[in-house]
Amino acid sequence: QVRLVESGGGLVQAGGSLRLSCAASGRSFSNYAMGWFRQALGKEREFVVGISRSGGRTYNADSVKGRFTISVDTAKTTVYLQMNSLKPEDTAIYYCAMSSSLSPSRNMDGYDYRGQGTQVTVSS
Repeated sequence: QVRLVESGGGLVQAGGSLRLSCAASGRSFSNYAMGWFRQALGKEREFVVGISRSGGRTYNADSVKGRFTISVDTAKTTVYLQMNSLKPEDTAIYYCAMSSSLSPSRNMDGYDYRGQGTQVTVSS
């Protein structure tokens, strides 16, 4: 059984940075594409960033381009979301998800596993 656990969320002022982590137990990310999603209160869940199974390609939502970066550690058991220049509209619960597909889907329903989420709040 694979379990994904996100951490690193919290309260930060606008313009600040946070790094979220997603640790996997039971399996490495070696054969999986990874994605980060978020859901703000009262809004639909949206794709944020993703990385292909090979790790050779990353994907970003337009709203976070140039600010957010996804990476995977060399052991391929932890995936990170580096968030810079945070804005109040980035406030949401952030989820990581794991997919056996070659590339990350922008629909979370296409993933095999997902975490419980971590809250990120950006104050103005």
